[in-house]
Amino acid sequence: MNEQKNTPTDSPITRLAKRITHPLAESFQKQRTKGIYYALTSAFFLGMSPIFGKKAIIAGVPPLAVVALRTILATFLLFGVITIYKREYLFIYPAGVLGCVIAGWTNGLGSLFYYSALGRLDAGVGQLLYSLYPLFLAIWMILDRNKPSKLTIIRLSLAIPAAFLLTQANTGNVDIVGIIEMLAAAALYALHIPINQKVLYEMPAPTVTFYTLVAMSAIVVPTFFFSGEGSFPTTLTAWGPLIGLTLVTFSSRLTLFLGVKNIGGMQTALLGLSELLITLIFAHFWLKETLSPYQWTGAALLTISLILVGWDKTAAHVKQRPGGWLSWLSAPRISRDVPWHPDDH
Repeated sequence: MNEQKNTPTDSPITRLAKRITHPLAESFQKQRTKGIYYALTSAFFLGMSPIFGKKAIIAGVPPLAVVALRTILATFLLFGVITIYKREYLFIYPAGVLGCVIAGWTNGLGSLFYYSALGRLDAGVGQLLYSLYPLFLAIWMILDRNKPSKLTIIRLSLAIPAAFLLTQANTGNVDIVGIIEMLAAAALYALHIPINQKVLYEMPAPTVTFYTLVAMSAIVVPTFFFSGEGSFPTTLTAWGPLIGLTLVTFSSRLTLFLGVKNIGGMQTALLGLSELLITLIFAHFWLKETLSPYQWTGAALLTISLILVGWDKTAAHVKQRPGGWLSWLSAPRISRDVPWHPDDH
């Protein structure tokens, strides 16, 4: 295989271009392969999050304590890694602080809903409902005056019946409160995506994640202390899943940093699908959970909807529209004097 062989008709400029672009193409291919590897690793860790969360709740840890401990421990762990290896990522400009606060509070409130719902629902069903966040993202974009594509409308038409079917359990007992809480968590997670894209897009991912976690901690930790749900766990049985949850949360963020910038729309869609598959497998074999035929049908519709995200170009980018409800959010100009700069990443 000799792709760089020159034909007799090649001009000197063409030969020079081949010599320059061939190594670059090989480097890009390696980066892309590495990006997919890290993204799939991240999907595994993300898929394990509801499993460890549910195990901690089963062990007697209150849901609000689970989210508070997970968030604060992941924050300190990420702070330690950044301080040791990349201290310049601790720098943040004022507009970035505001963006992280908004994204963090939104995420923090969503986390409270998520783990509260996880205390009421099976981990598999809960994660299936949470995976409906692209549906809410499409709704937020429509409200922000981003015209939906035909593919977005098809995705919505699949996701809505999927949501209904996922609530149909074998026993007939439907926990409405848990379902509403999980859908609220999905809606809030979807809301933080356009916030990140509009305000925090130019910042390094570790900086965004660290200060977003700090803002999340400012919401979830006081909520736990004022909730009166009890104290932190004292037994190893309870701390084991909590430590596991902290590690998979941190590891998923770290591997996602390394992979997300090198994968495209289809790989991103498959990433979400892989995460869901991991949760369902471990929920079945470790937590002994099962789905009803209706729920399997809903899961199939949701799977198709998630795959279609990869072809939906409007799902990946948020455009600034005058008069949209998020039009007040805009990316600030970043000085060249900061320790990191968008052009360097």
